Amino acid sequence: MEFDGTVSIEGVTADEVWLALSDPFMIKQALPGCQFLVAVDDPDDVDFDALAESAPEEDPETLPEAEPEEIAERAFVEGGAYAALMEISVGSVSPSFETVVTIEEREFPKMHATGEGSAANSSFEMASWMELVETDDGVDVEWGAEADVFGRIAQMGQRVINPVANRVVGRFFDSIESQLSDASTDDSSSLRDRVSGLF
Repeated sequence: MEFDGTVSIEGVTADEVWLALSDPFMIKQALPGCQFLVAVDDPDDVDFDALAESAPEEDPETLPEAEPEEIAERAFVEGGAYAALMEISVGSVSPSFETVVTIEEREFPKMHATGEGSAANSSFEMASWMELVETDDGVDVEWGAEADVFGRIAQMGQRVINPVANRVVGRFFDSIESQLSDASTDDSSSLRDRVSGLF
C-alpha cells in the first residue's frame, strides 16, 4: 500500500517544522495510540516489556515550553533506531504493535525512515519519507509511505486499512500544527530567532 500527501502549515519556518518533526517526544505525543518512543542500541534485541516499565510517567517539555537547543540535542539521529509501542484500532481489533523504526536519512530538509512492527497475529513493514518546502505562507510538508501488512489486519483489506491510516496521519499532523501554532503565538519572533541557525 502506498500513501502520500502534502500538509500546509501557515505562519512557520522550515527550521521550526524541522525542529518539531525531529523531536521524539513531540512525535510520540502526536501519534495516536503511541505509548512510548525511545532510542535503542540494538534494533534486533528490544525488550518492549522493560521499555514499557521504565517509560517516564510524564514526557519532557516540547515546544513551545522547551528550549530549541534541548530538542536539538535529543533529536532523531541518522542511523539511529527507535522502539515504539503503538495501539491502533483497525476495524473490530485494537492490536498493540511492537515497532522499531530506523532513521535512514536525516539531512535538512529531508528525512527517510524504515520500520517494522508486530502484534500477536499481525505485522507490517514500512518505509516513509518527508521533505519540507517553504512557501509564501509557511511550509508544505510533503510526505509519503509504503507499507506491507500481514496477518489478520491484512485480511481486512484496504477498504478498512486506508481510512485508519488516513485518520492516524490526519491526527498526527493536526497535533504538530497545533503545537507549532501555540509556539508561534507564544512569541513568534523569539522562537524563530532561537531556532534559526540550529540546522
